[in-house]
Amino acid sequence: MQEQQPLLLTDEQMREFITNGCLILKTDFSRAFHANLLEQLNTVYAEEGNPGNNLLPRIRELQKVFDHPVVTGALTSVLGPNYMMHAHRHGHFNALPTAGGWHKDSYWGYDRVRNHHPNWAMIMYFPQDTPVDLGPTGIMPGTQNHQKRAFESNEHPGEVLASGEAGTFALIHYDIWHRSTPNILGEPRYMLKFEFMRTEMPKQPSWNNQEREWKRPANLLAPLAEHDIMWEETWNWLSGEVGSLAGTASSDPQQIQELADKLSGSEPVAINASYDLARRGQLGANALLAGLLSDDVNVSRISAYGLSVSGSEAVDGLIAALNHENVNTVTHAVFALGELSGLAVKAVPALTKLLDHPEDKIRCAVVDALGFMESPVNDVVSSLTRGLQDSNAQVRFMASLSLSRLGAAAEAAVPQLEIALDDENRYVRAHAAESLNYIGTERAKNSLIRFLLNNRWCSTTTKANAFYP
Repeated sequence: MQEQQPLLLTDEQMREFITNGCLILKTDFSRAFHANLLEQLNTVYAEEGNPGNNLLPRIRELQKVFDHPVVTGALTSVLGPNYMMHAHRHGHFNALPTAGGWHKDSYWGYDRVRNHHPNWAMIMYFPQDTPVDLGPTGIMPGTQNHQKRAFESNEHPGEVLASGEAGTFALIHYDIWHRSTPNILGEPRYMLKFEFMRTEMPKQPSWNNQEREWKRPANLLAPLAEHDIMWEETWNWLSGEVGSLAGTASSDPQQIQELADKLSGSEPVAINASYDLARRGQLGANALLAGLLSDDVNVSRISAYGLSVSGSEAVDGLIAALNHENVNTVTHAVFALGELSGLAVKAVPALTKLLDHPEDKIRCAVVDALGFMESPVNDVVSSLTRGLQDSNAQVRFMASLSLSRLGAAAEAAVPQLEIALDDENRYVRAHAAESLNYIGTERAKNSLIRFLLNNRWCSTTTKANAFYP
């Protein structure tokens, strides 16, 4: 069967995703396909319970969903052509008339600085017709970049519901605020949640790009705050332009001070000030560096977002901040350096030294950031290989995940990745397997095949059907 070409998003859809943080899309499978999928889900959940991370091997037809050109096209557009389907996935079942609370998903216990750039995304797939009364997922558009929940009540007029016919799915920025809504009908409602990660920095637009310049989408669903500078920067970043804001606005000292004063304001105001300062050359970067050193963790974090898009002017100050006594300051500086990627390769030696830091949180941030540094590659690979041997499971699983971003250049890490395939933590094992796949050398592939064969799971073997047919 010939593989179908991904149906890439249009410029307007990408603008909607950047601003709203979500798109509601639909596959075109037959009703018979979804009826079969539902029958299998009902059987598995009734007889075996939630299969969790084994959802795909347990229900093999589900892979067709993630091979569908609308799905592959949406993910390619947002995360690039070599995106990864993460090992964590979950089938949400809901038949309750009560709503779930608004939340952002965690990174499996890892307390990381959340990306404004779309490095992670989720798909929430509905295999049955899901009218509003059946309890579709509710999404608060435009909140993917807000750490705090700025809306008080559970109900909000701006909420987007992933409601529609079987095959409807929500493509969301990983960090957006969302919830389950009441299932008033009380009938079974499944939502199949899968996570995806970017494995390479954008070099050019990966969607069906026809217009170079940024403009707001016609369907702007972000009523809680407007972030024009940030949205334009994200558009540019997705087009392959790292640090595109640097030096594009006035360096007037009075304007810079006024913006610096806003870093301690409400989160939307502070975010806008941070990105505005990122446009204002070295003086703007200096104001953000001062904010980075603040004892107020929110001021420090939001300043780091501005520094992460400030260009090379921010690098020396961020490297100096790596020696700060405040754990949050160091963590935020590491994050910003990772986001600057190729503009910050001079930071690699200083980042590597932090692998000896006693704080798990800092070491986690370091191995995450190193995955975005393409040089000096030998030092980066060596450091991430050290991370695979860390005493903290979160450091190990982020190190194994980061190695996947380096491809064949990470071949020297293969022996340690082979050891990681037997780690006690499920995500270290899964990430190690993914990294071997992306490294792709003969030894890496052989090790991966052996691991997968040894862990082969028969999807038709159940308690009631142990051997035959």
